[in-house]
Amino acid sequence: MSTDYYARLEQGRHPHVSETVLEAVVGALRLDDLERGYLFELAPPKTPGPDRHRPARVPRVRPAVHRMLDVLDDVSPALVINHRSDVLAGNHLAHALITDFDTLPYRERNLARFVLLHPAARDLYRDWDKVAETFVASLRLAAGRHHDDPQLNELVGELSIKVPQFHTWWASHRVDQCAHGTQRLRHPVVGELTLSYETLALPADPDLMHGTPHTTGDQSCSAHRRQSQNYRVGRVHRGSLPVRPSARSKGGAWVSCGTSSARRPRPRMRGASRV
Repeated sequence: MSTDYYARLEQGRHPHVSETVLEAVVGALRLDDLERGYLFELAPPKTPGPDRHRPARVPRVRPAVHRMLDVLDDVSPALVINHRSDVLAGNHLAHALITDFDTLPYRERNLARFVLLHPAARDLYRDWDKVAETFVASLRLAAGRHHDDPQLNELVGELSIKVPQFHTWWASHRVDQCAHGTQRLRHPVVGELTLSYETLALPADPDLMHGTPHTTGDQSCSAHRRQSQNYRVGRVHRGSLPVRPSARSKGGAWVSCGTSSARRPRPRMRGASRV
């Protein structure tokens, strides 16, 4: 296989590749299951499945999913996102923990865009470089599966211009489905948190994902209770939403390309706003 042939495969510019050739590439490069799937999305075999070119549906969040988010509001922050990381729905705790996406212009209601471009994200994520690179890897995976998505292509183009590290991360060809993991936050009210997350698929809505956190330890519960109490008296930073007084937070975190739970909070930060 020539270098040019492989480059065209990698760029999704080879329309007549056989499955045998793709499997040979998988074996030669020792790709794992996720990377293999990404390669087959970039360079689909000669006979694609019947649904491959079906027009994309406009994403809708069913009423039952909204009700589920409301129930989780007494337990943990949660968001519903699609393959582009567009934030389609979320509960009050998620908006309080990250930002109130409902108040943003429609095109800015995107978790990857917030992490990579919003100045507040660099303060919120203690390991911003690691988190940002993971979001780029998730967009790389989405781009392989959705070649003709104009909104995704526009987002990638904008990030490539505005984020200096983007080209390096994108060129690494790393892909990540952000199924689970751990993130460290520095919250303006609660302090430093360590959150574990799980991202769940919604079977009835193939393009939508729901992030559900889990917590361990009394300190985690205490931190979220303190977050709820602080939000009752005022906003933490621009774009944050007060937690409803009835919400008794028992722990949890947010949802995204995957995050939530286990936290070790510290005392309130001096920069947090007060009423």
